Amino acid sequence: MTAALRIGNRQARWLWLGAQGLAAAPTGPLDLPDTIRRLGFVQLDTIQNVTRAHHHILWSRNQNYREPMLDRLLGEERAVFEHFTHDASILPMEYYPMWQRQFRRLGEKVAGHASFQKALRQVDARQILSRIAAEGPLSTHAFDTRVEGTKQMWDRPPHKRVLDQLWYAGDLATSHRENFAKFYDLAERVIPAHHREPLHDDAAQIDWLCRNALDRLAFGTLGEIQRFWGAADAKEVKAWSQGAEGLVPVALQTRDGTWREAQAPPDIEARLAGVTAPTSRLRIINPFDPVVRDRNRLAALFGFAYRNEMFVPAAQRKWGYYVYPILEGDRFVGRIEIKADRLAGHVRVTQFWPEPGVAWPEGRHQKLAAELARLARLIGVSDVLWECARV
Repeated sequence: MTAALRIGNRQARWLWLGAQGLAAAPTGPLDLPDTIRRLGFVQLDTIQNVTRAHHHILWSRNQNYREPMLDRLLGEERAVFEHFTHDASILPMEYYPMWQRQFRRLGEKVAGHASFQKALRQVDARQILSRIAAEGPLSTHAFDTRVEGTKQMWDRPPHKRVLDQLWYAGDLATSHRENFAKFYDLAERVIPAHHREPLHDDAAQIDWLCRNALDRLAFGTLGEIQRFWGAADAKEVKAWSQGAEGLVPVALQTRDGTWREAQAPPDIEARLAGVTAPTSRLRIINPFDPVVRDRNRLAALFGFAYRNEMFVPAAQRKWGYYVYPILEGDRFVGRIEIKADRLAGHVRVTQFWPEPGVAWPEGRHQKLAAELARLARLIGVSDVLWECARV
């Protein structure tokens, strides 16, 4: 393979963990807007297994983070907005001008669904907008349409489908959340005018999306760049790469020793010169954490095969319902299934699996115990109960 720069596997892992805020110890002063900016976005998830994914992701970068902080940043300070990357996510407010084509793409896509067209026959979008304009932010609970016929897993009542289409299209925005329930308001009452007014053509927005994805990846294939935001399609990313200036072609070594072609940002040599080993601190990583979300990248860099089995029937699961990867330094050393019982005041460890070939001496177990205790403190409980063997 011919390439301008070769990046060994260990260097690649160090670069990636550093770019994603997991190389340094998660201590020190917390700058929450900067943490989100460095990540690019934080995925939201409804499941509160121990703490919801977005809280866990932020806490993993700085353990001074606490659950109410993100809600204040969204609903009071207006420092972030909520929309769709590859999934529902929180993004820095200053990114809003570069999200205009995503509003158009998703608004048109959802409007074309038969389920949305059916919802429009039952719900008038103009009436929903009028109610919100007159009454202020409303949640889906303020409306009372029902699913007709037999309800399927992902069915939504007609008013919810219309609310979401207006949200996807950017007509509505998330005003705030209460107990994770989303409140919709007119976008002009949520997004400051100086973020709504700038207009950029599609080419400028795609260039921004791709360059900012690559900056946060540190290196990536075109597929990885496309999957980072999920806001441009594969053809758009390929066309961008063919005309973009400053990209550095690299040969990247995977965990099994093979090499593959990738792209890197213009400052890749400076990044390589300054890269240092990640902290040896052990971390319990959320299943929705960006460092493990792209399973192909995860397997290529770390040799760690992982899948999220929450929606897999119990009898077909290899591991468990909500299983957390365990990261120590620059490798994944195990996985653990834990669940919080906030009312009883403890965290339960229900299953634990060391990775094949990874020894678990007492020192490593002590690190895990310390991380479990820190995670318990995040949600305000005091005890960790092991309900399975430790080896």
